Amino acid sequence: MRVRTRIAPSPTGHPHVGTLYMALFNSIFAAHYGGDFLLRIEDTDQTRSRPEFEESIYESLRWIGLTWQEGPDVGGPFGPYRQSERTDIYRKHCADLLRAGKAYKCFTTAEELEEIRLVSQKTGQKIGYDRRHRNLTEEEINAFESAGRPFVLRLKVPLSGDVEFTDRIKGKISVPCKDVDDQVLLKSDAFPTYHLANVVDDHEMQITHVIRGDEWISSTPKHILLYQAFGWKPPEFLHMPLLLGPDGKKLSKRKNPTSAFYYKQSGFLPEAFRNFLTLMGYSMTGDREIYSLEEIIAEFDPKRIGISGAVFDIKKLEWLNQQYLIRLIPEEELWPRIREWGFNDTFMKRLMPLVRTRIRTFGDFFELCDFFFTSHLPWTKELLLPKDTSEKMVVSILQCILWGLEENEKWDRTAIEEVSQTVAKVFDVNHKKIVIPILFAVFMGKHQGPPLYDSFVLLGEHITRARLLQSIQFLGGVSNTFQAELKKSWDARLGLLVK
Repeated sequence: MRVRTRIAPSPTGHPHVGTLYMALFNSIFAAHYGGDFLLRIEDTDQTRSRPEFEESIYESLRWIGLTWQEGPDVGGPFGPYRQSERTDIYRKHCADLLRAGKAYKCFTTAEELEEIRLVSQKTGQKIGYDRRHRNLTEEEINAFESAGRPFVLRLKVPLSGDVEFTDRIKGKISVPCKDVDDQVLLKSDAFPTYHLANVVDDHEMQITHVIRGDEWISSTPKHILLYQAFGWKPPEFLHMPLLLGPDGKKLSKRKNPTSAFYYKQSGFLPEAFRNFLTLMGYSMTGDREIYSLEEIIAEFDPKRIGISGAVFDIKKLEWLNQQYLIRLIPEEELWPRIREWGFNDTFMKRLMPLVRTRIRTFGDFFELCDFFFTSHLPWTKELLLPKDTSEKMVVSILQCILWGLEENEKWDRTAIEEVSQTVAKVFDVNHKKIVIPILFAVFMGKHQGPPLYDSFVLLGEHITRARLLQSIQFLGGVSNTFQAELKKSWDARLGLLVK
């Protein structure tokens, strides 16, 4: 049996470091056993999937030195490798399940589903579909269809017994079938759910080992039941430790820079970042921390994969990157690499119009523009808190600016200007005296510099987002409860402004 692994990211945003983490171990596993590693694009979310995000996936994986034997960009014998191009395949398999009596049409409306959810909450029952359309008669089905009522296709999960599987990291896992919902296979728009497409694609593409994060363990029983319904042999499963933030919780973009491009643009070497990611879920013999991709491929042993979550420690990454700088880059190559990273002609041509009339000597350049080239700004509370503002207010303002930019999605000059003006109105504060000084402090670490909005554009989405998050954490951060209350208030106030 030839080993085949895959990574299947969704092109709905910029690549998360967790995607690189999973892709790396799938690639290492396949290479160690002389197998194939393939890339599949899970783009069935038609409202959020975008071609530019797919390109970002390719770019980020190549940045850390990964290649794949099959994928949308390189082809292969089991294509197509985009799920949106495989809808006929999913519908055919669903029709097979329907004919075999292993799936059923569910005509339950959104209002009825909400009613089921509320009743479950009040009675303390497990929230899930109550299977009210599981045993409809042909006459009832025909009546619903004649009325033009939309439906989803659900799997008939066994009502008794257990679903069992063995995870090569966690061991044997057993879940009562009664705890597994009659999962939706095809949505009302006839597009597959993640679970259906995942299982069908892994089977059709002959995937032998599914290596993914711990958070998917709870979904695995659904997948096993689907394999059983189809009469297919499931692959082996390996659920990797989760990446954790400094707070010990799952690494979240709400609190941490998680975009792969943030680390690229911050000046980390791809070799060091790749090495760092392998430290998150694996331990080399002799407790070595610095090694090449070739070394871990040669020595790889699944038994050395950890069980508990791994803290994504930026200080450890910085230390590791320094070791790579010292060992990998000769002195004569150091400046060319730095110049290529931050002082290339393309970037400088964009920066010069911002500083041309603001410097008296060349010596003023770095005093004015140092914030473009540093990872650590000299924040102080005095700097971040304008007169008569509290930490809570500034944190709230920064959080709402971040939400505004994320909702806008453009992250351009117009966006930051409009969002900052809106936030000033929502909080009833002076835009020029309160919001602008806060933004100068967050982005530049000072209260004056090059034009603010143009500087924002040059910093780019990933660095800007990280600085907003880091400044929020610097001021004490926000609890989940406070964030939920703030979001509710923010949405309500925005609604009033629109009216």
